[in-house]
Amino acid sequence: MPKLIRITTVPLSLKLLLSGQMKFMKDSGWEVLMVSADGREINEVVKREKSSHHIIPFTRQITPFWDLYCLWLLFRLFRKEKPDVVHTHTPKAGLLGMIAAKFAGVKVRIHTVAGLPYMAAEKNKKSLLIKAEKWTYKYATHIWPNSESLKDFILTEKLIGESKVEVLGSGSSNGVDLDIYNRSSLKENHLVAATMRVMPGENEFIILAVGRLVKDKGIEELVKAFLDSKIVNRAKLVLLGSFEQELNPIDDQILRQIQDHPRIVQIEWTDHVSHYMAISDILVHASHREGFPNVLLEAGAMQLPIICSNIIGNKDVVTDRKTGLMFPVKKVDVLKDALEFAYVKREYMQQLAGNLHQEIVTKYDRKVMHALILENYNKLLSEN
Repeated sequence: MPKLIRITTVPLSLKLLLSGQMKFMKDSGWEVLMVSADGREINEVVKREKSSHHIIPFTRQITPFWDLYCLWLLFRLFRKEKPDVVHTHTPKAGLLGMIAAKFAGVKVRIHTVAGLPYMAAEKNKKSLLIKAEKWTYKYATHIWPNSESLKDFILTEKLIGESKVEVLGSGSSNGVDLDIYNRSSLKENHLVAATMRVMPGENEFIILAVGRLVKDKGIEELVKAFLDSKIVNRAKLVLLGSFEQELNPIDDQILRQIQDHPRIVQIEWTDHVSHYMAISDILVHASHREGFPNVLLEAGAMQLPIICSNIIGNKDVVTDRKTGLMFPVKKVDVLKDALEFAYVKREYMQQLAGNLHQEIVTKYDRKVMHALILENYNKLLSEN
């Protein structure tokens, strides 16, 4: 029985970004061990994925001495477990996991790139983050960017040579679960709960954003665009996600507006995202950097119209004026105009959503992505 170790920095990534993947591999005859830092999601993930979990105390900040300690712990773990494949996801897990796996003698070392932090980093951090990416790629045997545009960027930036880099299928790290993100499978009690939390007024236009409430996700631009728009008194902005002020803080004034404005609703993370999508009129994804955004796949599967920034990752999913609306990243005035346009042209926006839905169902079914990952694992094992 081949052995796979799957690593993310925090357990929330195992839960959200790789949901179902470890169980599929286990059901396919692999022994699977999940690795991440400690966190409240571990028990749920172990139960859902039917795989064991090992804690390595990663941090998401730059902590050189602690990172060396984690590197040593990983090395010892790999020497003990003797995995056939180590597959990492997220930057810190990738850097330490690939280095430790190389020195522990693991032959197949895969890192999935789902975004590059240095793309939105300040100058004093950028050079260090670029070096970290290069080290990760150097010690990996295979690099899997989760979108074609991210692959092109990696090659253009000369972070690695072309021989190691491959995009699986049409892109994405895990596809989308079409059984969950499906209007016909919604549960009435969760719909009622979502409606009660948002409290939409009669004929109010519901604008939804899903994800971490941080600067890199374009939350500042979205709030400004919404509050400056002509539709502010006929709409509600719903921000579904948690703040991370210690890691990537948003401006204090914007934070106060989110907390105090009567037409902005902030909701902590929930597992029932599809139900919030079902009661919304549009999804806005104003992010500054992405790899391949799951939220766009999920909105597409739910036939929810999309407005998003024209960045790497987003443009792999959405085609402007064909499957959604795109705006130049960080351009508040253009985003404001797009919100007003979507409010007026609802039928047109729904047509775009219908076009995207067809593409999502055809290209990004999670079951197909899991089978493709397994096929590649088996292929790489047979070559080593």
